[in-house]
Amino acid sequence: MQDTLYPLLAILAGYLIGSLSFAVIVSRLMGLSDPRSYGSGNPGATNVLRSGNKAAAILTLVFDALKGCVPVLLVLLFGPDIGLGEGTAALVGLAAFLGHLWPVFFGFKGGKGVATAAGVLLAVNPLLGAATLATWLIVAYFTRYSSLAALVASVFAPFYQMLIWGMGPVVLTAGLMGLLLIWRHEANIRKLLNGTESRIGQKAAGAQAAAAKPARKSSHKHHKDH
Repeated sequence: MQDTLYPLLAILAGYLIGSLSFAVIVSRLMGLSDPRSYGSGNPGATNVLRSGNKAAAILTLVFDALKGCVPVLLVLLFGPDIGLGEGTAALVGLAAFLGHLWPVFFGFKGGKGVATAAGVLLAVNPLLGAATLATWLIVAYFTRYSSLAALVASVFAPFYQMLIWGMGPVVLTAGLMGLLLIWRHEANIRKLLNGTESRIGQKAAGAQAAAAKPARKSSHKHHKDH
């Protein structure tokens, strides 16, 4: 019974942690507009950056990565005592990634999962995570397209694992996350082909307009009361 129960509980916990949409949470705490209401509409660090608030974007990036990394590390550190191994750790990472894509706490409408996937890979295989991040950084630096960098990195990740470290559960997790990342970037792929994709750091006017709305309403109400 425990052989089945503990892995299932670990996977469920990974999904619930992944369901914490930090782009929305950080934006609310910092008084910013909901990132789903401007730019690409994606609750992720790149879109939060379009609000013009770099601190909020960095916090979103860090916490989105941590929610993929921490559940996997917990399984790797404490799982062996209850019979949980690398296979369970990889599944927990995949569950956290799926939680980001379809968060139960946010109407199953989540982000694309780039930072969370990076966190998962860094935890299951630090060298694989570093190689994947390096791929993302190189492509992003030269093209200024976050989406293109994510697409290239997601394709390379499972091949890095397979060619350097061999087959195993990590290859399956990296491959599934890569396929889902490509699928979630469908609109970005079309924009890249059309030359209309936004570059990293490009501000979205809608973010500032949305943020200003509550202030205007409050001001209008104040004059009306007088």
